[in-house]
Amino acid sequence: MRAVNFYIVVENIKQEPKKVAGLIVKDDDNRYSKGKVVTIGNLVQGVCDNDIVHYDKHAGHEINWQDKEYQVITVKDVVLVE
Repeated sequence: MRAVNFYIVVENIKQEPKKVAGLIVKDDDNRYSKGKVVTIGNLVQGVCDNDIVHYDKHAGHEINWQDKEYQVITVKDVVLVE
């Protein structure tokens, strides 16, 4: 699998739920998702394979490839690269 143009394929990183005084607190305030970059398109700059990125959680769409789920986003959806 290989992304083209300005697309980025990301594998979501599940974030652990927060615990406060033994209670699980749901974090719905977070507008961004975190993921590991699997592949980037040939026109993408500033992001490399295996980078950890934060992107708008409503961006892109999901695809299934060899029994794994990936998120396909564009470079403009990325807000932070770790």
